Amino acid sequence: MHYLRSSTGFSSIILLICLFSIAVHCKTLKRDVKALNEIKASLGWRVVYAWVGDDPCGDGDLPAWSGVTCSTQGDYRVVTELEVYAVSIVGPFPTAVTNLLDLTRLDLHNNKLTGPIPPQIGRLKRLKILNLRWNKLQDVIPPEIGELKKLTQLYLSFNSFKGEIPRELANLPDLQYLHLHQNRFIGRIPPELGSLQNLRHLDVGDNHLVGTIRELIRIEGCFPALRNLYLNNNYLTGGIPAQLANLTNLEILHLSYNKMSGIVPFGVAHIPKLTYLYLDHNQFSGRIPDAFYKHPYLKELYIEGNSFRPGVKPIGIHKVLELSDSDFLF
Repeated sequence: MHYLRSSTGFSSIILLICLFSIAVHCKTLKRDVKALNEIKASLGWRVVYAWVGDDPCGDGDLPAWSGVTCSTQGDYRVVTELEVYAVSIVGPFPTAVTNLLDLTRLDLHNNKLTGPIPPQIGRLKRLKILNLRWNKLQDVIPPEIGELKKLTQLYLSFNSFKGEIPRELANLPDLQYLHLHQNRFIGRIPPELGSLQNLRHLDVGDNHLVGTIRELIRIEGCFPALRNLYLNNNYLTGGIPAQLANLTNLEILHLSYNKMSGIVPFGVAHIPKLTYLYLDHNQFSGRIPDAFYKHPYLKELYIEGNSFRPGVKPIGIHKVLELSDSDFLF
């Protein structure tokens, strides 16, 4: 019996040593090593100086490259996150990134990337967060972006994208945050976006969009989780439809600087947690229903630059509402 116990204990020790040896000598998948080294060759010195060695996940005494996160899958390490932002990367979007098939987060914001997003972006099936805001990216958003079925956050603001907002974005069932602010989009906002059951924040402000809110919310039961809706600084026309009150989770409604008209419907004042309502610089008329002034949550109501009846008053002090990245990235 003593011999058996000793033998079992010895075997367990050997097994632990083997497992430890595998973990220590776990190699990074060649596909990811090649992709990251291609990216390294195309980036500026401010990135490269921190990327020492050939293995982006670290090798021996060398740590993983700055901004690179890896995890172990079976006998290999794979790159799961790439965060290289605010380092003045110049040039086209690095297509080699699309070979990192295990990426869950890609953050290249606040650089100087130019050109289009390559259609190969659709290969990143595990991607959850894509942040490319504050670059100089151009052209249309490729429809292949609708193949990123696990995407929860998409940040493309402050670029020079053009064309129409792709309907394929409605194919992203887990999408919660969609930021398309300050680009050159034209056409109508796809009403198909209303089918996104988890979308909390939609920002298409500062573009060249046309159409009406009635068209946007025409699908019954649309935008069930939407809290923040930014449609400001476009060329939207028509009025505020009474059906907008069906967006019962709405907290921010930003309609400033459009060409909208008509009266403000009474029902909007009964959106339970409406906190910020920006109607300024449109062509609205009539009165503001008294219910808005009795709303328990409404902090700011901006109305200047319209044709409301004399005596209609704003709520709050007019200031630009700015939300930081930390309000959305978590």
